[in-house]
Amino acid sequence: MSFLNPERLWLLAGVAGLVVVYVVLQLRRSRYAVRFTNLALLERLAPTRPGWRRHVPAGLFLAMLALLVLGFARPVDDVRVPRERATVVVAVDVSASMRATDVSPDRLGAAREAARAFVDGLPEHFNVGLIAFAGGASVAVAPTTDRDAVRAGIEGLGQNPGGAQGTAIGEAVDAALRAVRTLDERAGEDPPPARVVVLSDGANTSGREPAESAADAAAAGVPVDTIAFGTGVGTIVQSGRAVPVPLDGQTLRMVAEQTAGTYHEAGSGAELREIYEGIGSSIGYRIEQQDVAARFIGFALLAALAAAAASLLWFARLP
Repeated sequence: MSFLNPERLWLLAGVAGLVVVYVVLQLRRSRYAVRFTNLALLERLAPTRPGWRRHVPAGLFLAMLALLVLGFARPVDDVRVPRERATVVVAVDVSASMRATDVSPDRLGAAREAARAFVDGLPEHFNVGLIAFAGGASVAVAPTTDRDAVRAGIEGLGQNPGGAQGTAIGEAVDAALRAVRTLDERAGEDPPPARVVVLSDGANTSGREPAESAADAAAAGVPVDTIAFGTGVGTIVQSGRAVPVPLDGQTLRMVAEQTAGTYHEAGSGAELREIYEGIGSSIGYRIEQQDVAARFIGFALLAALAAAAASLLWFARLP
């Protein structure tokens, strides 16, 4: 937090001065009571002493003054503001290697579950698109605010029981960029703030080079967050024999670094959900400084009301 008019904070010195004066007056009153030696008469004049309660209205009043001074200095704070037309495109690998069961129930099943949770956690006004890729890439759901359509697209990922061959990470990034560029009529000249999230378990084996697609994303100002999902012991069954499909995240790391995105590795569904949650909390917002003087003025009013209430309740008068 900072202040647009910090010089006004010097007024707090006046509040501090009032505190000192109040303390001095209370000490003088105590010394006078001690000098009053006729205790019987003193008890008749003041049979009950309010004790600590007599300081409450004064303390609340001084707190009100301090809060008003802080508000007068025009405090500002960093606030996350949702971006207009914010767009997130999720690209999910549906190739045959995603059938590996080193992650329960299998890599693709866990990916679908985590993607659903990720989409559900995004603000409703965000546009969300879905890309499915294997040896090529296609737009499963164009960016939209219709969450039911996105959920249905996630459920339909990898409907081919055998899984497609190949992993086209570069094509997936390209398809996501095209989806962003065609979001609406304004997108050609005024691209929306966008982010791409790519989930895969292997290196690029077909299609365009990921480095070229990453360069296009960087030029467009679209960060690509990548998630390498799986373990080093995954296998799938092909032609009756087990074929190893270990995790390979080198390509995904390069894409993330080149586009100013983030790279993650997940070896379980729980880890994947945590990663998605972290990504979701960082996208689609910009940081703005907003005037928060109203906070201090509001607390000052509460302090004033509390001071008045305490004084009326305990002393039947206003402070």
